[in-house]
Amino acid sequence: MKHLLVILALFACFVIASTTPVWAQHDSAHHDAAPHPEEEAIRAAVGHYLQGHATGDSAHHEKVFHPESKLFWVRDGQLNQRTSAAYIAGAPGSPADDEAQRQRHIAMIDVTGNTAVVKVVLDYPSALITDYFSMLKVDGSWKIINKIFHVEPKSDS
Repeated sequence: MKHLLVILALFACFVIASTTPVWAQHDSAHHDAAPHPEEEAIRAAVGHYLQGHATGDSAHHEKVFHPESKLFWVRDGQLNQRTSAAYIAGAPGSPADDEAQRQRHIAMIDVTGNTAVVKVVLDYPSALITDYFSMLKVDGSWKIINKIFHVEPKSDS
């Protein structure tokens, strides 16, 4: 009986290993590969987004958002959207009072040809914000085409 259980366990492991989706296998291998040649240019473009937040200067956001781009988010179960032009117009023009306590970083970049998906984490005293950008290389420059995001409020404690 023990041998039968061992054989069944080994067979189950074989089945699971042999049916792992190709994309999952490729994704795991991709993490060990050298950075994509466009990654530096994407980081530079997203750097304007991060600088826009750090300085409050809308000019940084204007450099990275495509004029046709939109932002999407869900609040209270409802889909919301805003144009990037409206988002940029809302820039305060100066850093936030708590700027010294704010941290931002690029958590992930996935590039295929002239398309990319970028994950950015903004860790603020009052909230943890996760942004996902759909980006395209347009006329030689990487642009945010759409942004979706999630805001996780932090407790007051």
